[in-house]
Amino acid sequence: MSDTDTVSSLSDLADIAGAVADETVTAAPVSNAPLREQELDAQGRAYATGRRKDAVARVWIKPGTGKVTVNGRDQEVYFARPTLRLVINQPFVVGGREEQYDVVATVKGGGLSGQAGAVKHGISQALAKYEPALRAAVKAAGFLTRDSRVVERKKYGRAKARRSFQFSKR
Repeated sequence: MSDTDTVSSLSDLADIAGAVADETVTAAPVSNAPLREQELDAQGRAYATGRRKDAVARVWIKPGTGKVTVNGRDQEVYFARPTLRLVINQPFVVGGREEQYDVVATVKGGGLSGQAGAVKHGISQALAKYEPALRAAVKAAGFLTRDSRVVERKKYGRAKARRSFQFSKR
């Protein structure tokens, strides 16, 4: 296309655009390789730390049969409530990897709900390190973000964080 070409109708514009598109096809080939590389330790496991409320979980995952061990106990024993076990397995469901990884986790602090959230956060981080291609799906589900909600501190002159003492008129 030269500088003297004029456009008199829309069909001419389409021809010019097609010619320009043909000239600019020499772009670099697109590769679908993951942006990050796999991070494994000497035993072939991926490690991550998960946090929720006051709970901190150290999580290792490796290929296996789907066994989840928390503080040396099976997940059915440690997290007796089915909802907590459901929370822990969410990253595998989102990634389509149910019963393909064994999980070993040690968790400290907080209550059972916070600990389950910490283990979920750790599993999500470790899964993204073991399979970088799954990072987009896990991130889209919001599992890689640390839930920063914590209990508000008690203030002086208050019964709790915000509740006032009972008012006595006399």
